[in-house]
Amino acid sequence: MPYRAPTSELAHCLDDVVDFGQVQGTERFGEATQDVALAILDEAGKLANDAIAPAQRQGDLHPVRLENGVVRTSPGYIDAYRAIAEGGWVGLPAASEYGGMGLPQTLNTAVTEFLSGACLALAIKPLLSQGQIEALEAHASEELRATYLPKLVAGTWSGTMNLTEPQAGSDVGALRATAEPKGDGSWAVTGQKIYISWGDSDLVENVCHLVLARTPGAPAGTKGISLFLVPKILPIGHGALGPANNLKVVSLEEKLGLHGSPTAVMSYEGASGWLVGEEMGGMAAMFTMMNSARLGVGAQGVGVAEAATQHAVAFARERRQGKAGGTGAIIEHPDVKRMLATMKAETFAARSIALACAVAIDMGHATESEAWRARAALLTPIAKAFGTDVGCRVADLGIQVHGGMGYVEETGAAQFFRDVRVCAIYEGTNGIQAIDLVSRKLADGGEAAYRLIDEIEADVEKIRDVMPEAAQAVWGAAETLREVTEWLVEEKMEARLSGAHSYLMAFARVLGGWYHLKSAFGGDPARRAVSDFYIGRLLPEHEAHIAAIRIGGADLQAITPDHFA
Repeated sequence: MPYRAPTSELAHCLDDVVDFGQVQGTERFGEATQDVALAILDEAGKLANDAIAPAQRQGDLHPVRLENGVVRTSPGYIDAYRAIAEGGWVGLPAASEYGGMGLPQTLNTAVTEFLSGACLALAIKPLLSQGQIEALEAHASEELRATYLPKLVAGTWSGTMNLTEPQAGSDVGALRATAEPKGDGSWAVTGQKIYISWGDSDLVENVCHLVLARTPGAPAGTKGISLFLVPKILPIGHGALGPANNLKVVSLEEKLGLHGSPTAVMSYEGASGWLVGEEMGGMAAMFTMMNSARLGVGAQGVGVAEAATQHAVAFARERRQGKAGGTGAIIEHPDVKRMLATMKAETFAARSIALACAVAIDMGHATESEAWRARAALLTPIAKAFGTDVGCRVADLGIQVHGGMGYVEETGAAQFFRDVRVCAIYEGTNGIQAIDLVSRKLADGGEAAYRLIDEIEADVEKIRDVMPEAAQAVWGAAETLREVTEWLVEEKMEARLSGAHSYLMAFARVLGGWYHLKSAFGGDPARRAVSDFYIGRLLPEHEAHIAAIRIGGADLQAITPDHFA
């Protein structure tokens, strides 16, 4: 079944679930009116359906390749990317002074979901550029912004991030790339970087790499890291292209999925680069890009989950097997209904969390409120980890709905799982997101978490008269989450880290219950049915996660490497 962007579902989430009206009511985003938001959703949906979705299977069947140093993309990718760039979609959240639309991150998150559901391998490219744009807006010199941002915003140039090296994955501080001053304001960057998504392509005129490297005399670890902008082709003036820089694509990785997305090994051999931000301030500058990307990756997981769900529902309507009654289609079997309902309910919960995170980001920008910024920081690791876990789980269930046909590549069901699987790994593994949640995000003594739990409980009280049983279930889950948060805040870091995954999942389960309750409050029978399913069958999983948290870390400490022999 061809992918169809769920525009009405996104409109419902914005209006009735995550209160996008707060963003629209600010001076900064006042132009993002209801009519504008609906027009953005409608046009982005058409783009995803008509221009991007046809590239999905082409990228899988005809992978990107490296020929004589030139990266050749899959059939249809050039036209599909041109539709994204020429439509102005890369610059949707960028500042207007550089050619962007200056629209809220919430709308951009919805667009990211649409593009990812249509073709994740291609959707990665504009998301990387948007992250680089945000980093340059925040940290680059005026000269760098004037030279690079108009081209990046227009999509004629694209951006990457270069962190990982063979010996330095999650431990970024172990990197060995170096940068030597050249005496003219530029630096000579030398080193090898791996796993560079869209490290090169034939879709754009120039590729601009953000590269982490160590300057002479810099201390070891993350404190000694600086960030450099290293273009594939050196610009002359503001936008004209000059000679090639001293960098190259060594090879492209052969991956489980995302065959249409080039993942490059990059070599820098004294390549000319320009410092972004302060020397030895590279991690702070790079985290601007990474935090933006983490929400985007969560939306990628949601997009693939939506596409996998649509695919599975279409198959289940047509496939006839056994004695289900009615039409005989397997969609009438109770266990198939269970799987499809799980897929739909999980996708909705993850989508709502991602959009709520985006609303918090927008409100933080618009109001400069520390409370909103803390809310955005709290929700970011949950949106990334839960969104991508849901993408993997839902895609896996989609294969199961297809039965044996799901394991056969011609149906396309397996591609969703193969493509989305890496989303739980890149931009900080989901384990790292959980660690971030229980360490940095609880460093305020749990204040941001308690404010969110207070809001959940206050909201639920307004619904209690209409949906008493469901409301009580969500209220009780929120109160249990408050109690375990209080327990964690008082525990040593060892216990926090041992329960990190379970705490993130418990928090996500409670958020999902809250958003499903708000969705059902409008009275739509279909939404009420999915809400009842989530609150009755999935929300109770938070109890198991909380039980695991309270064990502490003694059981894990007792396990030694020898026990795995």
